[in-house]
Amino acid sequence: MTKKNKIVLVIMLMVGLVIFYFSVKQISYHSLMDAIAHLHWSWLVVAFLLMASSLLLEARVVQVLIRQQLPTYSFWAALRVPLVEQLFNGITPFATGGQPAQLVALLQSGVDAGRATSSLLMKFIVYQAMIVVNFIICLALGFQYVADRIHGMIWLLVFGFIIHFAVIVSLLMIMFWYRLTKKLLKLMMLVLKKVMTNSNRYKQLEQTLNEKVDSFYQESLKLKANKQVLVRISCLTLFQLLIYYVIPYFILLALGVTNANILLVTTLHVLIVMVISLFPIPGGAGGAEYSFSVVFSTFVQQGNRLVVAMFLWRIITYYLGMFSGIIALAFEPKKTSK
Repeated sequence: MTKKNKIVLVIMLMVGLVIFYFSVKQISYHSLMDAIAHLHWSWLVVAFLLMASSLLLEARVVQVLIRQQLPTYSFWAALRVPLVEQLFNGITPFATGGQPAQLVALLQSGVDAGRATSSLLMKFIVYQAMIVVNFIICLALGFQYVADRIHGMIWLLVFGFIIHFAVIVSLLMIMFWYRLTKKLLKLMMLVLKKVMTNSNRYKQLEQTLNEKVDSFYQESLKLKANKQVLVRISCLTLFQLLIYYVIPYFILLALGVTNANILLVTTLHVLIVMVISLFPIPGGAGGAEYSFSVVFSTFVQQGNRLVVAMFLWRIITYYLGMFSGIIALAFEPKKTSK
């Protein structure tokens, strides 16, 4: 980690403490301790295990992709990749640091740059596609519930869906309509040329975008040629996301909430994650806690239990991954034999 990354990590931990302080400010210490004392720890363990399983499944996706070229690539080397990703996703705006961090982790374990980039690109395509699939299903199931009770979040949900949908549509266009995409890109650059005053910056942007599109198209040909691997990693990713999305249900069970519907809770968590992705602050700090409190206040009316639920959720789905990433960085990966 660079010095800047360490500073951001400390800042994010401080922000978390500040949010926790203001969340419990209006709640008595006795009622907070009472909510913690009555936790059903077995359900909380299940929630932790689900988060761990989600990371293990992501590691398996990495291993399957890398083993297309390196059959000796180990699962433990692959596990380091999603852990490092969790850390850098958590300390960068819009989780932009996760992709470069994964690439570095693969290079450190002996994977060549071309294979590492190719595998991460395939993983990104499938991940985005499965997010859109999950969101469409959950939007159909839970949109009316959110619309009836939480009017202020509707436009955030729609905006979040449009962004993710636009990403996957752009990727599919490059995969299946390469020439059309190149023409549209050329047209877009002509429009930008009239707006951008710095000619050098314009040329650099044009070159970068063309290189990205060409690189992605070449990798998509490999992806389409290996349909068995594509189906396999798609199923693994879909299951990984499902496991992750169901975590709040078991947190509610840990708090003694037995009237929650697992399908509805999972659906609402998908919508929350979509909203969080819109916040530029690393980890969606502030927005994540607010969204969770608003959405799940229907199931947990007592303020003390809602605060505990919110922070258990953040610890499991956010801070656990970050600290696991710190531990992963501390261990030098074993080089994979070619």
